Amino acid sequence: MRHLFATAGLAAALALSAGSATAAASFNFSTDTCKHDYGTLYDVDVTPAGLSFHRTDGTPAKVFLHDGALEVDGREVAVSASDAQALRRYEDGVRKLLPEVAAISRAGIQMGFDAMTTVTMTFAEPAQREAMLAKLKRKQAQAIKEIDEGVGSGHWSGDRMTETVAGSVSDSVGELVGSVTSSAVEAALSGDSTKVAALTARASALDKSLNQEMDKRSKDLEARANSICPRVNDLADLQQGWKIRLPDGKPLELMTIKPKESKKDGEKVATF
Repeated sequence: MRHLFATAGLAAALALSAGSATAAASFNFSTDTCKHDYGTLYDVDVTPAGLSFHRTDGTPAKVFLHDGALEVDGREVAVSASDAQALRRYEDGVRKLLPEVAAISRAGIQMGFDAMTTVTMTFAEPAQREAMLAKLKRKQAQAIKEIDEGVGSGHWSGDRMTETVAGSVSDSVGELVGSVTSSAVEAALSGDSTKVAALTARASALDKSLNQEMDKRSKDLEARANSICPRVNDLADLQQGWKIRLPDGKPLELMTIKPKESKKDGEKVATF
């Protein structure tokens, strides 16, 4: 019995690791190559007409920029020639950044669902396996679709990304853990030592192979995320360098720039 429940615990941990792998799709602007912690209080739409930064709480509610021109809450704001150039560079940087964020998000989701598929193939009962694999496939396709329709199409929302990345795996992980644990408990109650031994052997083999694979892919994904940080550093430098002031005299801040580990409660973190 002791070995069986250890097996169940291990299998559950491996299923949860799928969720951790998918969390890699959530790119946090606080990696080693980032100079600061970066966040944003806005949702962002990138269109051919320009960049729209908008929010439902706080002022300004909407900032629009394109080709060096700036509008705040529907009113034009005069900027100097140097600031207009900075805005052009900022717009270009954001346009190039979002497709990279989308690609990393897709890779992270793929990695997480691959992990859950491996766990399912190893532990799910034959009668459940086909249905569980089909459901995982549907949820993965839906998550990728949401990425494509969101940040992949130039529409960034921190809340939407969090829901896509976390929500796409939470139900699947719960079902997977339940299935694995149920199989382990049934084997324990049956007193079938052969089945217990088989489950334990599968858990041991999976622990080693899955951890190795996920570790490698996680490092590769982390490297891709780190490669984006210099671009975000450049955006921060542009914002800190321009002299643009809002109608109330405050500086224009499209992203928050904080010393590492200093995010305030309620602030949206730029987790791409």
